[in-house]
Amino acid sequence: MTAQQMIDGVHTQAEGWSWDVVSVGIPAPVRANKVIAEPVNLGGGWVAVDYGARFGKPTKVVNDAAMQAVGSYDDGRMLFLGLGTGLGSALVVEGVLVPLELAHLPFRKRTFEEYVNDDAWKRLGKKKWKAAVFEVVAHLAGAMESDYIVLGGGGVDRLEELPPNCRRGANENAFRGGFRLWEREWDPGTSVVGAVD
Repeated sequence: MTAQQMIDGVHTQAEGWSWDVVSVGIPAPVRANKVIAEPVNLGGGWVAVDYGARFGKPTKVVNDAAMQAVGSYDDGRMLFLGLGTGLGSALVVEGVLVPLELAHLPFRKRTFEEYVNDDAWKRLGKKKWKAAVFEVVAHLAGAMESDYIVLGGGGVDRLEELPPNCRRGANENAFRGGFRLWEREWDPGTSVVGAVD
């Protein structure tokens, strides 16, 4: 999907609706409310878009894993890892969102993402994929010194049991995160989210 296809699709699906604000989660690095690199697993055209202008409303743009992390957060120091087409990651520390880009860091002979994404599931098979997920979670949780880990994305459904100190996330939490981005505790005065708006 390209950025234009997403924008056109939203306008089509929301025809006749009224709204005050827009939250957009994109699987790419985002800074200062702008996509700073094209998504690895989508079509092109995401970087140059002024999303607020295209939607005609105040718009917050964040990484999609960051949006799901905001919706999954309870308290303390939470690491969010999204298992799916790629590997999404974000850290929330005492209510402050810290978007991360851990997926493409080197791990073994590849990257973290290449051991836990959908393609790895097909390439490695269930048993080796699960072992890789447990190992990747242990490495990243240790590096981030998290109190707990939320595993989200579609890949978490493949896990009957979770690694230690993990809880299961849900894609629906991305919607909750989209709403939370506009709540006072996530506004510019109190969160890194606000600092990138």
